[in-house]
Amino acid sequence: MILGIGTDLANIDRVQGVLDRFGDRFRDRVFTPTEQRKAIHRAKVDGGEASTYAKRWAAKEACSKALGTGLRMGIAWKDMAVTNLRTGQPIMVVTGWAAERLETMTPAGHETVIHVSLTDDHPWAQAFVVIEARPIA
Repeated sequence: MILGIGTDLANIDRVQGVLDRFGDRFRDRVFTPTEQRKAIHRAKVDGGEASTYAKRWAAKEACSKALGTGLRMGIAWKDMAVTNLRTGQPIMVVTGWAAERLETMTPAGHETVIHVSLTDDHPWAQAFVVIEARPIA
């Protein structure tokens, strides 16, 4: 059963402007060390630091919408983190208040899966998040 759906669109050039203006202050406020390592790697490979951050920004916004809260009620940017499986598939890891909110949304006898889809086509980055509850077998 679907518990929540969220989507967001971010402008890569706008994110680049924020990076240029605030640098590490922005990175450290919004992104986990794992997300920052991914962006540093993408910057070295193809100059994609801003697009990497824009996709993750959009994913955090989309996740907060799927949780039914938006970025309020105590949720913090770092409570939602995008990582990747070895296959490259993005996944969302929630901690703190986001994890607490997810737990209250989850029906008894179910486990949750957070599905994430990311894409970018300059100057846009987009994310979709679907929170699914599956019966525990």
